[in-house]
Amino acid sequence: MERSKSSLQPPTYGKLITILSIDGGGIRGIIPGIVLGFLEAQLQALDGEDARLADYFDVIAGTSTGGLVTAMLTTPNERTNRPLFSAKDIKDFYLENCPKIFPQKSCPFAHMEKIIKTLTGPKYDGKSLHTIVKEKLGTTQLHQTLTNVVIPTFDIKEMQPTIFSTYEVKNTPSLDALLSDICISTSAAPTYLPAHYFKTTTSADGSERKFNLIDGGVAANNPALVAMGEITREVVRGNPDFFLIKPMDYTRFLVISLGTGTAKFEQKFHAKESAKWGILGWLLTGGKTPLVEVFTNSSGDMVDYHISVVFKALNLEDNYLRIQDDTLGGTVSSVDIATKENLEDLVKVGENLLKKQVSRVNLQTGIYEPVKGQGTNEEALIKFAKLLSREKRERDMRSPHTPHHKLPYIEPK
Repeated sequence: MERSKSSLQPPTYGKLITILSIDGGGIRGIIPGIVLGFLEAQLQALDGEDARLADYFDVIAGTSTGGLVTAMLTTPNERTNRPLFSAKDIKDFYLENCPKIFPQKSCPFAHMEKIIKTLTGPKYDGKSLHTIVKEKLGTTQLHQTLTNVVIPTFDIKEMQPTIFSTYEVKNTPSLDALLSDICISTSAAPTYLPAHYFKTTTSADGSERKFNLIDGGVAANNPALVAMGEITREVVRGNPDFFLIKPMDYTRFLVISLGTGTAKFEQKFHAKESAKWGILGWLLTGGKTPLVEVFTNSSGDMVDYHISVVFKALNLEDNYLRIQDDTLGGTVSSVDIATKENLEDLVKVGENLLKKQVSRVNLQTGIYEPVKGQGTNEEALIKFAKLLSREKRERDMRSPHTPHHKLPYIEPK
């Protein structure tokens, strides 16, 4: 089973192992989309307009809406075998398609209708999502991505996470599903979209595997740690791509982790109020779904907490960049209010986030606080773009599989 060949040579020829991770968050996927567009533009300024994010990252991980972005960045165009989408296309994709996936009704009883629907079934039927994803991703399978991907889901029949990983698909062929099925599954947020059932058939022996999947956010809304775990397992297995790299050698990791925004500062729920909630209260209060918000926010924060502690302990804080906005509030913090006005506001959130100071989570309060001397997120991404470009060039120079006349090593300015 051959994966579409990446233009990035394996880590064994370089100094770093590069990871890009994208959180879940529904329509708020526009926010990391804006950030990724800026990062890719910086790489193009260094290496030419054909540069794409898939050319620089050993693995791209995404959950829910982040899983869809991951697939967009790594699915090959059938004609050119280059990424189907550039990062700058993500914004327009969301602006065009989110209103179809999350249709908004304006009738006087629309709010009551949504409440009733949420109590009796998923808020949206998912038909538009299925149609759009299948149309865009076609028949591309997991093993065909242009670089390694990791997309978490959760199997409600087996009651355990199912991780769709291009690393693991070599050992477990039954995971080689259509990317469209994987994206529909990782986006199937409880109460919002229906669970997704599909099956795969292993060509070697004709055996079938059945999947009953929901949103990967219930297990890993921030998939950065899952991606690091997949790489560590490959090192332990002796994957030649990681030759001479030691297990748990975090000094080699370069991680960019992108959030989709949270409403922490809004402080919307309180113990006195929630103490009175039963099942319905936890599922739907004030137009919000407290239980869903609790587990998606908590899983994302715990991953950031763990990576922050480890990288700080190893004096590797400059190798980890987490870009997150925890100041959202009101409509802009929703995952599904896909009005034209709100989607445009989310674009502005992403653009403003680039101008904000680099922040790290305070391990005591959970609040993101500016880091002195680190500059803005834009400046940090420019620095990371130079590191990524340098790493790619160094691997090209060292790898026997690269024609050495193709790309001389140039130190990025």
